Amino acid sequence: MSRERHPTSADPATDFDLADILGGRRLRRTRQSDWSRRLVRENTLTADDLIWPIFVVDGERRRIPVASMPGVERLSIDESVREAERAATLGIPAIAVFPYTDPARRDELGSEALNPDNLVCRAIRAIKAAVPEVGIVADVALDPYTSHGHDGVMSSAGKILNDASVKQLVLQALIQTEAGADIVAPSDMMDGRVGAIRQALEARGHSDTLIMAYTAKYASAFYGPFRDAVGSSATLRGDKQTYQMDPANAEEALREAEADIEEGADMIMVKPGLPYLDILWRIRDAFQVPTFAYQVSGEYAMIMAAAERGFVDGERAMIESLTAFKRAGASGILTYFAPKAAEWLKRG
Repeated sequence: MSRERHPTSADPATDFDLADILGGRRLRRTRQSDWSRRLVRENTLTADDLIWPIFVVDGERRRIPVASMPGVERLSIDESVREAERAATLGIPAIAVFPYTDPARRDELGSEALNPDNLVCRAIRAIKAAVPEVGIVADVALDPYTSHGHDGVMSSAGKILNDASVKQLVLQALIQTEAGADIVAPSDMMDGRVGAIRQALEARGHSDTLIMAYTAKYASAFYGPFRDAVGSSATLRGDKQTYQMDPANAEEALREAEADIEEGADMIMVKPGLPYLDILWRIRDAFQVPTFAYQVSGEYAMIMAAAERGFVDGERAMIESLTAFKRAGASGILTYFAPKAAEWLKRG
């Protein structure tokens, strides 16, 4: 019966000259110390790279946990102001505001989106008055306001109407800008909405307002917890595949980016994040414009759930995932980890 033979130092198989093989190249040399790793690091994550999405809800002194997003809460406007002040202290440049709209205020057209005194507009005014140095990103889409949960106007046959939706989105963007939003971010994926919004902003004298286009927004399974947070998961009829992108497509993302840039977008975005790093890289490489990634609710929830169960080191997974966006070319990252990451970075 033969026995497995383990090599020894005298085994001919180990008779080689590593110095000759490596030719003087030992790539581990720069990894052996913290100072040398920092010295040669190719990409560095800072608080300047972060945009913090928050959810606002009516009322006062309210903080309502989002069950599917551990550590994330719906915040009343006064609490949102406190968190904006926290963002400023942590050096986070901007926050993105999303509403939980009372179901009684939702209808087929998303009319509440056009109310100058809606929840988002009131939150924008309050935050901007208290913390003017923090940028505010306003989501331009109808899904938090529609009774059917879609991002646009729906026909009686259940079709999302592109042109009618764009008219609503333009009015929504103007209302948000006039409330004090620094960036309007159309996330609806309707054709032509960036150009229409840019024309309307110019016509109203808002030439300095930035547009961050959700350029490559995929019809993804990773949005579920977000829909819980804004209250659209319970109302959504069908899916969004007729206007959000097919996850199998990459060339189409380049065409979307080209169109949004030509129409006047100042910044473009890829959403979701980690499953689409190849798209992020290709868009940034092709167009060399400020390109952002959204680490969406499902990505956040997976890391948090794994960390809570002890399957991963939560802080290391958080920072590693955010660094991956920088490595892939992101100018910045929308992430629910923003305050936690900023605190980690501040500790050094």
